[in-house]
Order: sequence, then structure tokens, then C-alpha cells
Amino acid sequence: MTGSTVIFDPLLPWPVVWLAAGLGLAVAALALWRGLSGWWLRALAAAALTLALTQPALQREDRKPLSDIVLLLVDQSASQGLPGRADQTEAALASVTAEVAALPNTDLRVIEVGDGEGDTGTRAMTALAQALAEEPRGRLAGAILITDGQIHDLDAAPALPAPMNVLLTGRAEDWDRRVGVLSAPAFGIIGEPLSIRLKVEDQGRVPAAEAGGFVQLSVTVDGGEPQAVVVPVNTEIELPLTLDHGGHNVIQFVVAPAAGELTDRNNMAVVEINGVRDRLRVLLVSGEPHAGERTWRNLLKSDSAVDLVHFTILRPPDKQDGVPVSELSLIAFPTRELFVEKITEFDLIIFDRYKLRGILPASYFANIRDYVRNGGAVLVAAGPDFASAESIYYSSLADILPAAPTGRVIDGGFKPALTDLGRRHPVTEGLEDFAPDPAAADGSPGWGRWLRMVELEPPQGQVVMAGAGERPLLVLNRVGEGRIALVASDQAWLWSRGFEGGGPQLELLRRLAHWMMKEPELEEEALLAEAQGLDLTITRRSLAEGARQVTVTGPDGAVTDVPLTEAEPGRFTSTWAAPGMGLYRLSDGDLTRVVVVGPAAPREFEETIATTGKLAPVVAPTNGGFLRLEDGLPDVRQVRAGRPATGRGWVGITPRDAYVTQDIRVLPLLPAWLLLLLTAGLSVAAWLREGRR
Repeated sequence: MTGSTVIFDPLLPWPVVWLAAGLGLAVAALALWRGLSGWWLRALAAAALTLALTQPALQREDRKPLSDIVLLLVDQSASQGLPGRADQTEAALASVTAEVAALPNTDLRVIEVGDGEGDTGTRAMTALAQALAEEPRGRLAGAILITDGQIHDLDAAPALPAPMNVLLTGRAEDWDRRVGVLSAPAFGIIGEPLSIRLKVEDQGRVPAAEAGGFVQLSVTVDGGEPQAVVVPVNTEIELPLTLDHGGHNVIQFVVAPAAGELTDRNNMAVVEINGVRDRLRVLLVSGEPHAGERTWRNLLKSDSAVDLVHFTILRPPDKQDGVPVSELSLIAFPTRELFVEKITEFDLIIFDRYKLRGILPASYFANIRDYVRNGGAVLVAAGPDFASAESIYYSSLADILPAAPTGRVIDGGFKPALTDLGRRHPVTEGLEDFAPDPAAADGSPGWGRWLRMVELEPPQGQVVMAGAGERPLLVLNRVGEGRIALVASDQAWLWSRGFEGGGPQLELLRRLAHWMMKEPELEEEALLAEAQGLDLTITRRSLAEGARQVTVTGPDGAVTDVPLTEAEPGRFTSTWAAPGMGLYRLSDGDLTRVVVVGPAAPREFEETIATTGKLAPVVAPTNGGFLRLEDGLPDVRQVRAGRPATGRGWVGITPRDAYVTQDIRVLPLLPAWLLLLLTAGLSVAAWLREGRR
């Protein structure tokens, strides 16, 4: 094909040309005003001179026509997998491909749009903008989207030079019910109520039998026994909840699927709340004063999260020094209040070199025993008093203490060492990494010595540290619902004083306290999981040896056995690629764990009803429209620019008549000499006409 246009190549700059044209027009106007009969000849002479200055030419182009381009975006996101939509998409894709192929000089570009990374939903507008950047805008005849209308990146929509039409999947009769968490705290204080705001919502054309009313909401914490709550539909509710342990708490809300709803993938919502303790309430009971007493007090008072009550005996009752009893203290110490009335308010009780002197009645020790059995925690730091006849072992605490004293006190320096069990137990595993010095050549830890310990009979609990002659030094045990720890030495304070380099007393005490508080990260038998994207890192902590595997149940009910490898003593790990987002349940014998990979109900399933509302602001300015595929497959027609590009059973594209120029030829319209001759002739004619008059 060829095309011709008139072009100008002025001899002088355009402002000078326009100035010359203006002067010629002014001379002609002056001649007319003065009544000269040749004024029109003067005007023609000025026009001919101006035309000569512009050098008009005819440009002939040899053009090669280019095909029009139609962009077809196919939504392949998760919501398009709902019943019936995949078949509609496949049929529409085949139909549009055949229709465009039948149009003359038209090419089709098919772009598939999947789920965005990180649960960002359908990124159709981003894909459209990228496709548009790769194609010449002058050739774009239109864009067609096959989608359910649930697009999540409308802010990235590009300005289109051609109509955009949407072929809508789904059915007009679709309806769905979903559970949505509107707000939930990231942290919660253990034992104190918190509130979660949520809503059970019906979307779409809800059947009359299901509209309004109430539904049963099942609430599960960490995969435990579900609790049923009746809640209203389409109404925001505040649900109270109390956390009973620290660390991650996975709260799951489930509504039973209703008959005829589109999907049950969004009938569940999951919230992860980190349980924290408001303050750690500690009761420190000290016997006779000694060098380590202040160390205990300083360690506990240095932590602002610890509320410390220190009960100490500075003067034994059998001391005869003549001081009146009324002058021994400013106020009477509230022993009954502490050991009877409010004992359950303490998280931890520490006995530091305490022995029986008749100050605390036997019934108080029975209360402490029951306190441990019901979930409390006791730490005993034993000195020579523990090996004496006044040892607290000879009280009701004997029923819960993990070991009995032999009555022998071993004097002499020794380095505390981790036992084989201690290297696997979370209270002491890796404790040597906190030593001030590296391990010696003989393998002994790089911390200082202790100078005394109490010999114990074979313990009932777990020996995680050994002292002189590999005798039990730190023994842990579970009693009923509670826990107890026994340190068979009163020399731990030497570490905090830096004796022979010191040692990790603060780290050891912190771990002991957290283990007694039943913190999940310090449980010796624990199943942990952490999700990074779709990768699930599974950790099984166990004191037992041997191969391990965990059974993983996915959100679709699929069961997978994941083998674990021992990365460290007592710690088995594996990284498993989850097949998709959702709630996964892990189990290994009696241990279970619930973990969320991405959201339990992905963004694709927050709104599942096919809609025209989201894309309408993008489609309307292009003269495009929406057609439901359930009404039939549309034809593809060519329409003129500016005309409506959609109608009953058809969508339109606008031909662009794009081309590429292969050759250009330029021919002058009139030779310069002819224009100059014409100018001179007109000027002479004007002179002759006016002179004859």
C-alpha cells in the first residue's frame, strides 16, 4: 500500500515566513483601502512568494500494513478452580482463539494469570500492564479478560488505547459463606481475657433457607477439643478468649459447610497469638545468710518482669541473745498469707539453703507440695542444710523432691558438667556455648569451679548436670501438673562473681525458670513448626534416641509422613515443601501441632462470587463491557473507534490500521523558478492594471 502527503521545507525559519506572509497581507489590505484596482493581484503575488519560501512537496510512502494485536488474559488463579469455572474458562479460551483467528490481519496474544506471590491475590492488571509494555500501543486493537472479576491489583490498571471486554465466569445463582477475622491482638497475657472481633458473612444470592439467622461456630485452640458457639450471620461479634500457655497459640474458627455454597475453603479462619506472661511472680525463701543469697536476689531483681517476694531468716529462734521478740522486726512477716492464702498466685518458689527451724509449720510444706502437684514450680538450691537432720527433705516436700540426701557433704573444687541427657535436654543443651572460655583440651567446660555439693541418692528425675565424681548435681522432675528442680550445691553464685572466669548462671537460671513455667520452647518433648512461604520447618525435640518421623495432614485431608534427621542431640529437623497454603496438622504419637502456611483461607477465597463491580471503573472508559459465559460464548467483531465495543452475544475490537514505512519519495509540487516567475508576473499585472487606470 502507498500513501501521499504534502510536506513543507521552508528556506527560512517559520517565524520569518509568517512575517513575510503578514507583510504581504498588509500591503494588499493597504491597496484595497486606497482603492487600487490591482490589490487582489498584489495579494496573489504575496501568496506566491510565501509559497515559494515554504517549498511545498509531495511525499509518497511505500507502506507495509501491520496486523492488529488482541490481548487475551486468562485468569488461572485459585478461585477459578471453583465448580464449573475451569470448564467455562477452557471453552471461552477456545472460542475467542477461533474467533480472532477468523478476523483478517489480527494476531492474538494469550497471557495466563495465576496467584500472586505471598497471597497477594489475582494480579491481572499487573500482567496486562506488562503485556502492554511489550507490544506497540498503535497496534493494540483490544483486550479480553476471562475471569471471575475478583482482581486484587486494580491500582496497577494501565490506560488502554483500545476497548477492554470481560468474559465473566461463574453463575448468577452462586452464594458462599465465609468466616472473617476483623481484628485480633498479636500478643495476649496468659490467664487474662482478650477479645477477637470476627464476622460470619453470607455473599451472593443466598437461598431463603440459609438467609440470616444463626450458625454454629467451632473454636479450637492448638488443635485441642473444639468448643461450639452460636453466632449471628452478617453481624460483627466480639469473642472472648483466655490463653493458658506461652508461645504461639493457634486459634481456629470453623463454620460447617452449608448446602449449595460455592466452597468451604473460606469456612475457616486462623489466628496466631503469642502468649506472654505479664510478670513472673517469684517467692524466694532463704535460710541462714550466706554469700550466694544476695546473688540470687540481684539476679531476680535485675529482671523488670519479675515480682520478687523475699522471705529470709536473719535470726534463728533458738538463738539466745536477750533481744525481745517485739524488736526482732518492724512488722510481722505474712507467712500465712504467702504460704496458705496466696500461694497459688506465685509462678515459682525458690528455697535457698532453707532448713526446718520451726518457723514454717508443717502444714505450710504440705500446701507447697499440693501447690506443685496442681501445676506450681519449686526450685531447691541445696547447701549443707540439705544434708542435715533439719533438711526440708524431712517434710512433706519429700513426696515431690526428685532425690534424697545421703547426709554427706563433699568439699572440694569441681567443674559442673553436662550429662549425656543434659546435652539433649533444652534446659542445658548448648549451655557450654555460653561459657566465658572455650572448652579445655581434656574436654572440661570453659567455666569456673564450684567448691561444695551435697551427695544425693540415686534420683527419680532427670539428671542434666553432674558434679564431683559424676554425682548428680542438677535434677529435674515432673510431679503431677507441676515441676521441681534440685541443685545439689549452694555454690552457683561463684559463677556470677567471676570466680575462675565465672559461668552462665543467669542463662541457666533463665532456662530453669522458663522450663518450670512450661514455656513451649523449653519442653523436652516438643513438636515445633515454622512456615516460611510454602516451606515448613519441622523440629521434634526428644530425649529419646532413634529415627523420627512426623505425620502431616494437609487442609485437603492428604496425609504425608515426613522423616526427620537429628541435627543436634535431642533435636530432629526437616524442611518440607507444603503443596499449598492452609492449615496443617502435625502429629508424632501423643504430640500434635497446628501450623498455618500462609493464611488458612487465602485471599483468593475471601470473596468468591463473580462480580462486575471491581473491574467496572477500568472497563467503562474503554467502551467495553461484561458478558457472562453462562449465557453463551460471544462472537468477536470489529467496530470503529469510539463506538460501543460490546453487545448482546458479542464483544468488539477496534482495527488500528497500523503500518511500517518501507520507502519515502519526495517530489516538489512547483519548481522554485516557476513560483518566482508567477510572483513577478502577478506584480507586473498589478502595475499595468493600476497604470492603465
